[in-house]
Amino acid sequence: MAPAATPAEIGQVFRAEHGRAVASLIRAFGDIDLAEEMVQEAFTEAVRRWPAEGLPPSPAGWIITTARNRAIDRLRREASRADRHAEAQLLHAPTEPAEEGPVRDDRLRLIFTCCHPALATPAQVALTLRLLGGLTTVEIARAFLVPEPTMAQRLVRAKNKIRDARIPYRVPRDADLPGRLRAVLAVVYLVFTEGHTATSGDALVRDDLCAEAIRLGRLLAELMPDEPEVRGLLALMLLTEARRSARTTPEGDPVLLADQDRARWDRDLIAEGQALVRQCLRRDQPGPYQIQAAINAVHSEAATVQDTDWSQIVRLYDQLAVLAPSPIVSLHRAVAVAEVEGPAAALGLVDELGSRLERHHLFHAVRADLLHRLGRDREARDAYDAALARTDNEAERALLRRKRQPVG
Repeated sequence: MAPAATPAEIGQVFRAEHGRAVASLIRAFGDIDLAEEMVQEAFTEAVRRWPAEGLPPSPAGWIITTARNRAIDRLRREASRADRHAEAQLLHAPTEPAEEGPVRDDRLRLIFTCCHPALATPAQVALTLRLLGGLTTVEIARAFLVPEPTMAQRLVRAKNKIRDARIPYRVPRDADLPGRLRAVLAVVYLVFTEGHTATSGDALVRDDLCAEAIRLGRLLAELMPDEPEVRGLLALMLLTEARRSARTTPEGDPVLLADQDRARWDRDLIAEGQALVRQCLRRDQPGPYQIQAAINAVHSEAATVQDTDWSQIVRLYDQLAVLAPSPIVSLHRAVAVAEVEGPAAALGLVDELGSRLERHHLFHAVRADLLHRLGRDREARDAYDAALARTDNEAERALLRRKRQPVG
């Protein structure tokens, strides 16, 4: 008998295999709600059985098989007598050959099919994060900076749109790929972002989501080698991932970029990411992911934080703000401005973002740091408290508490 499976091991299987299982069932049955529900039931059964029986030889296969069998049972129970004979023939018929097309990976296929032009881009991204990454509605709402009820309604509307419009789950044709690329890249990047800094839980990083996003990024680069934004996104993820081992202490506490031991950065990933950035620069077709990758390349070239070319970073953020304006871009630009023009200039820029980033903990954390640097500790304490109230990630909360201590 296999050794008992711990809750942590079962949770790791869920995080690693949820997207694969849901993608497999959607492809088989064409029903989003059925796929989600049956995969959830399969994991519930795993929680009941695996602590006693141990992990099966193929946990992913066990989940997919269990979910598929439960889906078949559900369809049989709900079918009319007239339907059952035809359904039984269908379910026991030989498996049809796999559908041919440019996208062969089930999870990447799911992204492209969810990014159908009949859906608004925010709905495309949110729905795919839910199905592929297994993110909760709360996590997705925070990624979009919207209230949870708003995101819940958006997800329901997206599913209803797919059902009512009979949007097929099939491999998109070559001609369809470029038109869906923007939303696909947004999905992959948000999966990576959630993995890089989890919105909830005890750990700062979700390794499974980072690895999955990079895997998908590499597949996209193979699928669409002439798309500079695909290379830009892959470069951005690689350069960010290169710092992972230095982002936390041995106890799992976060370490800010300025305090990281740069000798621990992964030089192979940095070299690969920088090479991709150079390829993008030669194409001279700048896009948001390429510029963000260039910003990270500047950081990766500096031996110390003092050696960082902050003026170049500000210029890159200026360019990014033109191509992809957002309050988060403006917030990160303000952090760079603080290194060039000082904290007072940066604080003025940050305060202008208050109405749009009030619910985001990073806004309050940046503001608190700038206030502390200006000697306005009373206001800094209030800003740190506001940041603490807006994150459920325990590692980030521990960092904020440590940074708050010197200000009283």
